[in-house]
Amino acid sequence: MSSTTIPTAWVRLLLGHTELTRRMDAHLRDAHGLSLREYEVLLALSDAPGSRLRRVDLAAKVLLTQGGVTRMLESLERDGLVSRGASPTDRRVVFAELTGAGRRRLAAARRTHHVDIEALFTARYDEAELAELDALLARLPGAGGASGWAGGDPATRPARG
Repeated sequence: MSSTTIPTAWVRLLLGHTELTRRMDAHLRDAHGLSLREYEVLLALSDAPGSRLRRVDLAAKVLLTQGGVTRMLESLERDGLVSRGASPTDRRVVFAELTGAGRRRLAAARRTHHVDIEALFTARYDEAELAELDALLARLPGAGGASGWAGGDPATRPARG
């Protein structure tokens, strides 16, 4: 393949990712009033020790800028799903904390998300194909850390989310 030819697999990966996230986002919005990104923020907080993270750490975990996570948290705070928490040792540090309402909304949304993962992704492959796809995708830059993503080895943990 020449250096100017773009593999079809690359295009399919991009198109598939775009469509999967579009559908999952729409389902979460319709059923729970959450975007997929908001769901990921609630999930990251839920998985964190004490269900709280410094805003800068949350931004890094969900791949948002600090400004992007601040805007998202403002909306989640207005909805009562997240609250601000102060550090007992450093007044400059502000934590994002999952509230009880956030935990309940996440639990309901998680069921919808797992159904989507099964219907839109997992059901399309048999176990051997999923294992092969996992091995291939693990070679992508940044994908090798999937086992630490929201706590646990994907082979022994139910689907993320």
